[in-house]
Amino acid sequence: MAVSSEIVLRVEDLHKRYGNEEVLKGVSFTVRQGEALAIIGPSGTGKSTLLRCINRLTEPDRGRIFLEETEITSAHIDINKIRQQIGFVFQDFNLFAHLTALDNVRLGLMKVKGLSKREATERAMHELARVGLAEKAHAYPAQLSGGQQQRVSIARALAMDPKVMLFDEPTSALDPELIGEVLQVMQELAEEGMTMIVVTHEMGFARSVCDEVIFMEKGVIVEQGPPEQVFLNPQQPRTRQFLSKISELYGGVR
Repeated sequence: MAVSSEIVLRVEDLHKRYGNEEVLKGVSFTVRQGEALAIIGPSGTGKSTLLRCINRLTEPDRGRIFLEETEITSAHIDINKIRQQIGFVFQDFNLFAHLTALDNVRLGLMKVKGLSKREATERAMHELARVGLAEKAHAYPAQLSGGQQQRVSIARALAMDPKVMLFDEPTSALDPELIGEVLQVMQELAEEGMTMIVVTHEMGFARSVCDEVIFMEKGVIVEQGPPEQVFLNPQQPRTRQFLSKISELYGGVR
């Protein structure tokens, strides 16, 4: 699906420090409607902190974030309302172990959105079907594979009808044979025009599915551009070095 010129998310000069360690050092970028943005780079470079700042699970020290025209870093914002518009998929699924897949998805629809049980059930089943898990609606997380659990967490986020979806290394906790089923769902979302920011080590996904790629290191954006440029003709020596190491480890960026 084509990317719109309308900006959904704008990050301006974002800073975050933990004690003496400056994790984000003035990060700025925009995401347009329908765009899939991949954020790549070494571990411990601020990528996950950046995502957590975007929905204010972590409070930035300085800088501003806008969701469409609303400054969500404003002191007067209702952050709970904002979080309904920003889906977040974590590394470790974060499902309620005592609830079925269906209940995990419909809980927020009833508690937060105020839908009736019937309406919430219909919406939850629609989203479970969307990620290929309608037949697992009454299974508990312990009865599901890691890939299935992650797909339930994606369905839960989608059910809230977010304006943007954040994925924080969504396949890093999965066995290799389960990674593909999660990436397939994410690819389908991108093709449907879902606005997405994906922190990932899956270079093949970043290259083939995403519209834009950011390479981060040590709390700054080193390079940004379309995948063809970043992967095939990187402008910065550090980007070339990083991708070369990845190629050595995994036998080329597929």
